[in-house]
Amino acid sequence: MTNKNRNLQLRKTYNVIRKTYNVNLNTAVYIAKRYLFSGKKMHAINIISGISMLGVLIGSAALIIILSAFNGLEKVILASYSNFTPEIKIEAKLGKTFDPNTPYFNNLRKDPRLLSYTEVLKEKVLIKYGDRTFLGTIQGVSDDFLKNNRLDSTIQTGSFTLKSGGHYFAVIGSTIQGNLGINVKDELSPIQIFSPRREVVNSANPLNEFVVRSINPSGMFAIQQEFDDIVVTPIEFTRDLLDQPKEVSSLELTYKKGTNLSRVQNKLLDDISSRFTVKNRREQDTELYKTLNFERWSIYMILTFVLIIAIFNIIGSLTMLVIDKRQDIAILSSLGANKQIIQRIFFFEGLMISAIGCIAGVVLGLVFCLLQQHYGFIKMGGPMSIIDAYPIDIVLSDFVLVFLTVGIISVIASGISARLSVKGLDEIKQDL
Repeated sequence: MTNKNRNLQLRKTYNVIRKTYNVNLNTAVYIAKRYLFSGKKMHAINIISGISMLGVLIGSAALIIILSAFNGLEKVILASYSNFTPEIKIEAKLGKTFDPNTPYFNNLRKDPRLLSYTEVLKEKVLIKYGDRTFLGTIQGVSDDFLKNNRLDSTIQTGSFTLKSGGHYFAVIGSTIQGNLGINVKDELSPIQIFSPRREVVNSANPLNEFVVRSINPSGMFAIQQEFDDIVVTPIEFTRDLLDQPKEVSSLELTYKKGTNLSRVQNKLLDDISSRFTVKNRREQDTELYKTLNFERWSIYMILTFVLIIAIFNIIGSLTMLVIDKRQDIAILSSLGANKQIIQRIFFFEGLMISAIGCIAGVVLGLVFCLLQQHYGFIKMGGPMSIIDAYPIDIVLSDFVLVFLTVGIISVIASGISARLSVKGLDEIKQDL
């Protein structure tokens, strides 16, 4: 036989096998569809299948809703965090402060891509208001700090004013305000800030060992717990309090839109990484991002476990369907249907139940999320909350994740059910 004839024979054999497979596949899908959507009479099997479908629907909808709600909360948290943190932060590797008046930093200040170049001086201090005291942090900032136009969104009372009419003002965090009971509208009651003197002073009066400065608060902000114990002042006020005429704790850089921040950070690391750390927003608070990521996947795993329970109910409903259809299975087997065809019938039955439940659940979840976005009918419940209703952020990857999760679990559950369907097939045929 020539190679041409052999190839022709193989092609014919392949076509026959493919047609046979397609016929078997179509037959299995058709019978599975008939079992699922049979409208002649309602059996207990149909009710159980409906309950299984409802379980998948509720599980899929819950996954979409919870993941979207978590996305919304994460977006709000990171947005409020970004309102107060720079895109790039430079700090000394050794020591708490450094001198920014170097040729390199002076040239960096002139970078046309920069939106703001903020010098920051930070230290722990004792804050006193009336007869109450609180151990907090003072953060002196240069004028460029106020170029951040999102600072006003953090203000709960008053305004974000640091200088006015030749006077210095402070903006305090909500934790400080809550502990000291500060009234930012009372101009006659300034807050006092205590800082240890740099030089050693031997005095019978302990107060002589501290530098004390008074300043009026202009506003109160609320962001996150780690920021809300900060009092923000002009850097000139902080330099006088801490007796630091030149040095700073950090340089905070914010760039214009469209700037490639990764390239900027890599360039800074190449130039000054031997003496300084250069951190982007994610690196400035790695614990926050790790916590958010951990919570997200924890929620996903819990809901997936619930979904597994719901989908594996399909095994029970298909097992009962096999018992109910014993006679049909025997007849199909007598007509020439092999074990593979019978397995496919119940395999596709399980997939159909899961697919219908999943699609309906995803649609229901999407509708709920859209309604919550537009109307916000589920409230946060706190009068002091930054946002009124639970935020929702719909992300396409969540839908892909839900479909993949349901698909994988459904294939496993349907495969188990399909294998059970052909057990005892010989006994079924004998009973017929």
